[in-house]
This record gives sequence, C-alpha cells and structure tokens, in this order.
Amino acid sequence: MNQKPVNQKPVSGEPGRKPGRRDLSGPAAVGALAIAAFCYGSTETLPIGLLQLVAADLQTSQTAVGLLVTGYGLMVAVVSVPLTLVVGKVDRRRLMLVVLAVFVVATGVTAVADSYWVLLAARITTALAHAVFWPVAVVVAAGLLAPEIRGRAAAFVFTGGSLAVVLGVPAGTWLGQQVGWRWSFAVLSVLGTLALAATAALLPSTPPGESHADTATAPDRRRYLLLVAVTVLTVAGTFTFFTYITAFLTEVSGVPEHAISVLLLVNGVADIIGLACAGALVDRGPRAMLGVAAAMLTAALAMLYVAGTTPVMAGVALALLGLGLPALATAMQARVLETAPGGTDVASAGTSAAFNLGIGGGALLGGLLLPVTGARSTALAGALLTGAALAIMLGEPAIARRSGRQKLRARWQGYSG
Repeated sequence: MNQKPVNQKPVSGEPGRKPGRRDLSGPAAVGALAIAAFCYGSTETLPIGLLQLVAADLQTSQTAVGLLVTGYGLMVAVVSVPLTLVVGKVDRRRLMLVVLAVFVVATGVTAVADSYWVLLAARITTALAHAVFWPVAVVVAAGLLAPEIRGRAAAFVFTGGSLAVVLGVPAGTWLGQQVGWRWSFAVLSVLGTLALAATAALLPSTPPGESHADTATAPDRRRYLLLVAVTVLTVAGTFTFFTYITAFLTEVSGVPEHAISVLLLVNGVADIIGLACAGALVDRGPRAMLGVAAAMLTAALAMLYVAGTTPVMAGVALALLGLGLPALATAMQARVLETAPGGTDVASAGTSAAFNLGIGGGALLGGLLLPVTGARSTALAGALLTGAALAIMLGEPAIARRSGRQKLRARWQGYSG
C-alpha cells in the first residue's frame, strides 16, 4: 500500500524538493554572479593593458584612453548609493538580469566603437550598471546561502572580481595584442552573455526585504561609519603605492623590467590564496579579520619602505600585500552585513563608493609624491594611511562604548525633562 510520508518538510522551505537531496541551486547561482563580477572587473581596468592599441586605432591620446579607467571609477564612486536607492524596490532577480543585459550590450558597443566618444558613452553606461551590480550582487549572493555562511558567499563574488585583475586583464591584454583590442571586449561580452543566461536560469525571484541578508545582524550607525573610514584609508594607502608599483620596483628595488612580471605574479598568486583563506574564515569574525588585514597591509607597506631596496624583500612584501587586500575586501563586506544601519544593499553601495574613492585618492596622492619625493615615499605614505585605519579599528570598541553612553545619557535627560 502506498502511503505518503508523514511530517517530511522540504529542506529550506522549498516546495517540491526531495528530502535528503542537497540543493545546489544556491551555490550555482552564486557562481553565476561570480562570473558576472569577473566580467565587470575585467572590463573596468582592461583599457590599461590596451592603452596604446586603443589610442592608435581611434587616433586619440593615451591620456584620453587612460581617462576611460579613471572616469569609470569616479562614476561608480559617485552614483553607487543614489542608484542603489532608486532601484531599492526592484525584484533582485530582475535587477541582476537588467544590469547584466546592460553590460552585454555596452561591452558589445565598446568592441565595435568607431570613435572615442562612442567608446566613452559605452564606458559610462557600463559604469552605471557596475555601480548597481556590485552592492546588490554581494547581498543577493549572501542571501542564497545559510545565514551563518553568508560572508563566504559574498567572498565568492569578490573572488570573481579579484580574478579579473589576476587573470582577466592579462589575458585580455594578450588577446588584444594578438588579434586586436576589439576582440578582448567582444569575448567579455560573450562571457557576460553566458553569465546572464546562468543567472536567469539559477537565480530565484527575491522581492526586496525578504532575504535574511537584506538587514544587518547588529545594526550600528557609528560602527558602519567607522567601517567606511577604515575602507577609504586602507584602500587609499594601498593604492598610493600600488598604482606606481612599476616605478618602485625599478627605481628602488632595482628589479629589471623583464623581471617585474615575476613579482606581479607573486602578488597575484598571494591574492588568490588570500581570497581562499578569507572566504573560509570570514564568518568566524569579520571585525577581527578586518583588523588583521589592516595590520598586514601596514606591515607590507612599511617593509617596502624600510627593506624594499632588495628584490627579495620587495617580493615578500608584495606577497603580504596580496594576502591582505582580499582579506580586507572580504571582511569589509561581511562587516557591512553585520553593522548596516539600514538596508545592506545601500550600505554596501556606500562601502563600494568608499573603496573606489580610496583607489582614486591613493592614485592621486601617489602621483603628487612621485615627482617630488620619489617612488619610495609612496610606500611610506601608504603605510601611514593604513596605520591610521588600524588605529581606528583598535579604538572602535571604545568609540562604540562612548557612543552608547551618550545615547543613554540623552535618553535619561529626555525622561527627566
């Protein structure tokens, strides 16, 4: 006699699932978002590697092509929060599909642009979609997995962005040198199409406010604002040096130009290792990881200033830098999921803007120091900035306690009044 099983509920509340069967749709959807992050990350900085090719083909200056990267970052920094607020009530699946479709079309236009102004318009359009994608994608990814490992899910999306720097940009540069720069963007548009199809197939419909990742576990405006400050300082410190790493290695460390790629590879491998370690450990304590990351970056930059005159010590410091930066980005996002005073997507947009502001500000500071005090000073300035961020992290508990006492005092005065 056939009887229906009694008291068996689908795992995770999903109707129609057979008990005992592991659901892989969530991790697969996170993987699709990571591929999309790889596409966006590669497209953002790829013009750096293709600078001369694009300038020659479109008959414009290399400075103008460089502005395609600088302007992209500034656009993302300025519009992330406003745009995320505007789309706050849009279904997350629909929003991800729209921003990925915009990426595919805009990157396709980039590949066939016949003038600098068409290319610039395509880049601006991509940057607008990028500004919405990153803060929302990491929150969507976090909501696809269990609450206790949502930091790991966000870290996996960041892995796609980091691999763009380590693999995407070098591969795109090589392809552009072999068959033309347009093919590099065409391939990214095709890869974006695959990410769009995978996202459409795997990502569930999620109305805003219905995911556990939409709100923080311990909202605290003061701690969130401190996180924003730490993000700006650490990223600015890192990129004060990193933007001019080639000048440092050749002028200070005495590394031959043909050997620079070896040290950059060391940094890239350390970056991947750092991502793997950060993803595995972040949910055990995001605040502690953020402090450790700031300490690692400070130590690496200080080591570069003090002992970076030898290639070996420079390599060791670059490896430490590679471990610290992905740990910082991963812990930053997990900390947003803990402390966001409102919606985590808007708070994530805030730290994304802070991150881009740090990149631009660091590059500007390093550019001002380079002709005046030399490449070595960029490491010292970077260490001072990251050291200031570390001091804020160490002082956060005292600042938070002081804030709590002030709130209690104000509340007591309100009662007594």
